[in-house]
Amino acid sequence: MSAPTPSRTVAVVGAGISGAACAVALRAGGARVRLFDRGRVAGGRLASRRIEGRYVDLGASYLTATDARFQQVVDDWVARGLARPWTNAFHVATPAGLGSLKPGPLRYGAAGGLRSLVEDLLEGFEVAHHSEVSQVGPGARIDGRQYAAVVLAMPDPQALRLLCAELTAERAAVADRAWEPVLTLAAGWPERCWGPEFDGCFVNDSPVLGWIGDDGRRRGDGAPVLVAHSTSSFAAPRLEEPQDADTALLAELRKVLAIDIEPTWTQVQRWSLARPTGPREELFHLGAAGVSLCGDGWGSPKVETAWLSGTLLGQELARQLSLPAELGRR
Repeated sequence: MSAPTPSRTVAVVGAGISGAACAVALRAGGARVRLFDRGRVAGGRLASRRIEGRYVDLGASYLTATDARFQQVVDDWVARGLARPWTNAFHVATPAGLGSLKPGPLRYGAAGGLRSLVEDLLEGFEVAHHSEVSQVGPGARIDGRQYAAVVLAMPDPQALRLLCAELTAERAAVADRAWEPVLTLAAGWPERCWGPEFDGCFVNDSPVLGWIGDDGRRRGDGAPVLVAHSTSSFAAPRLEEPQDADTALLAELRKVLAIDIEPTWTQVQRWSLARPTGPREELFHLGAAGVSLCGDGWGSPKVETAWLSGTLLGQELARQLSLPAELGRR
């Protein structure tokens, strides 16, 4: 089979959930899609890493579904055993101790790690991993090669580095928004040594931690593994040597949950661009020069919104390109 004609192919840079959702919508609308990702695996910040023989969610903590379109996708994942309802209530920890439960929306986890949900969306797609895109230019060009359209599905600062100077509107759309860093600590114990009904907690008034989740209850296998996310103020001066933060993160985690046993292993993950500092009204940026933007930096910083951002952009691009649907299935 001959290679797809560039003018009929949409390039999506970034294979997180937003890029994956955009690719699915584009293919459903008749477009051919070429996916690029600089990582070795898909998933982006829905990151699940194998540690001590088991996948641990080190990025996004869970997903919620308030939009009917995304709820259909989540229901399908649940029906096929990929996603699972987790909890609708977390504790709130204060300096006085672990407080009462705070109710909220139903949160979902994934038995195989949240990254498995992105991999499910990308079934049937080829992703060019370890792809270091240098520049995106007008006329939908990536490093000089032309496409029908280009989508950048990534945090604003990463997109800004790729956009050439001529793309003034696209650069302006992502130029001034601040993003917060986070350090994630994963820790495993020989057995569960914290409250039997603990799923997770928001940590108030701590300079070190903002959130703690029970990865075993989240995943449904009961593994004695906790994952804690730092505050952005704690992470910011420690991004160059994240492993040096291990001791302080673990000490705060054990203090909050009154754990008097040392873990058998720990690992720290750095997220330099964990989340934007505030929401956007727009769910995506549709570029007039053939280059568009989507991701969890559009709308609110949630897994659901990232999926919506990519899906709605992909649908709109497919309509504008007016490609016959059978092309996307070849």
